[in-house]
Amino acid sequence: MTPPLRLTLLAALSLAALPLTTLPAPAHAGARGTDPWVRSWGENAQGQLGNGSVLAQQTPAAVTGIARDDVRKLSGGGTGTGTGAALTSFAVALLKDGTVKSWGSNTVGQLGNGTTTSQSFPGTVAGLTGVSAISAGLNHVLAVKGGRILAWGSNTSKQLGTGKDTTDPAKTPLPVQSLDKVKDVGAGCDFSVALRQDGTVWTWGKGDNGRLGTGNNTTRDTPQQVPDLTDVESISVGCEYVLALTADGAVKSWGLNTSGQLGNDSTTESNKPVDVAYLDAVAKVFATNATSFAILDDGSVAGWGKNTERQLGDGTAANRTTAVVLDQLVGVQDIAGGVDYTIAALDNGSVIGWGANAAAQLGDGTTTGTAGTATTTALPPGSAVTHVSTTMTGKSSFAY
Repeated sequence: MTPPLRLTLLAALSLAALPLTTLPAPAHAGARGTDPWVRSWGENAQGQLGNGSVLAQQTPAAVTGIARDDVRKLSGGGTGTGTGAALTSFAVALLKDGTVKSWGSNTVGQLGNGTTTSQSFPGTVAGLTGVSAISAGLNHVLAVKGGRILAWGSNTSKQLGTGKDTTDPAKTPLPVQSLDKVKDVGAGCDFSVALRQDGTVWTWGKGDNGRLGTGNNTTRDTPQQVPDLTDVESISVGCEYVLALTADGAVKSWGLNTSGQLGNDSTTESNKPVDVAYLDAVAKVFATNATSFAILDDGSVAGWGKNTERQLGDGTAANRTTAVVLDQLVGVQDIAGGVDYTIAALDNGSVIGWGANAAAQLGDGTTTGTAGTATTTALPPGSAVTHVSTTMTGKSSFAY
């Protein structure tokens, strides 16, 4: 197969040339570019938008009491699909002072506050300070403190990594066994990944479909090193698969591959790292629910994987098993995606989205999805947003 051509950046983003009156105004916003709050929109039945209500939100609204400039990272977890106990959407925010806020569903203690009571506004995870990295999975959370990992929430697949012979949930942070000098963490749907400072990757939790990358499909209750994988600079964890960016700009992947999310020109799962085909000179990688993206060194964006709801943005509704260049995406700084859509923060401070929109997860004031390679705007240029996040397999979005 011929490698996709990498396109050079356009001189200016066409969206920025549009008059502001043509773009949807965010709800509860002050003057554009001056609103200081983290914003959220979409599904909200568990209070996962953090605005004090459980009402869906079609346009961006402020998350109660969390200023954008105070946030180091926000991570959405849980699912908004299904019924009853399956509805577990929540979010955690790591502040620049090293403390953590959480809100939304708390059915298995995923808010880390010692209870199983859900809340629709952010609350502090008591006693947790000095945190440097955080990640929310389907029903659990990982946090790095002093190079070691703390975990809380569901443990049905041993994803908390405590080594204890129990699957009971943890309502407060517990130490993950063994690992130190950890640089970053990624929580999948029911497994966990850690990147150490030495460039090695360690995994634990559910092993189905090879998502631990250890050469088998065995579930593990303590961290195991992914063999033959070194010099990793960053990781991004999807629901049931992992992307790893190496120091030489190549991308490795492993786990579930039914939608082509591993990018290796197949739909066969892999329990050990494989090369993402026809892709090099990569600067950043993003694993969403089952769709993958990469920002290349020249600023262009490539994507592959699930596309049944046009969440890839290549103009089709066909899954892609290898990377395709998405030439309409210019100036992308950050990418996130839920079960059937994708959002991105651009370098002009705006947030755009594409894919399904039945739950208003694109934040443009409608429930109409995108067609072709079109994108829609949740926040206009000048909004000063640099990062986005979504719930793991749900339809709730965040910008900060």
